[in-house]
Amino acid sequence: MIKQAVEKSINDQINAELYSAYLYLSMSSYFESKNLGGFAHWMTVQAKEEVNHAMKFYGYINERGGRVTLKAIDSPPVNWKSPLDVLENVYKHEVKVTGLINKLVNLARSEKDVATENFLMWYIDEQVEEEASADAIVQKLKLIKDSANGLFMLDHELAQRE
Repeated sequence: MIKQAVEKSINDQINAELYSAYLYLSMSSYFESKNLGGFAHWMTVQAKEEVNHAMKFYGYINERGGRVTLKAIDSPPVNWKSPLDVLENVYKHEVKVTGLINKLVNLARSEKDVATENFLMWYIDEQVEEEASADAIVQKLKLIKDSANGLFMLDHELAQRE
């Protein structure tokens, strides 16, 4: 049986993961409006990953005999200054999510909930990948600066994400 404090915190994390999906869909829409279909595709794939993360938490609570309680999802921003601004926000958001996961790990440890701590290790590894992926695109955009050719090449690269 899952402890109440852990269940509540994982329910909060489900909301955070679904907000991430909303945020990335909003970013995808922004890129579509700028005719950057590759960036939009990358964001849509990212949004789907976030929904999958939420569903893993959802399944875990149920598997441990807890109760999932869904909450309202905040509206995400809809406008950004540039593709670089978007990706810098993605990176900052992933750092924030990493902090939330770390808090969950610390809670599991304080509650002596080894099963939850073990479950969360996948998310720790995933967040390392998420931060690195977003940062790599930020660094490329910084190199590109105002080069339309560079932006379109990166757009083509991002369209290849599976």
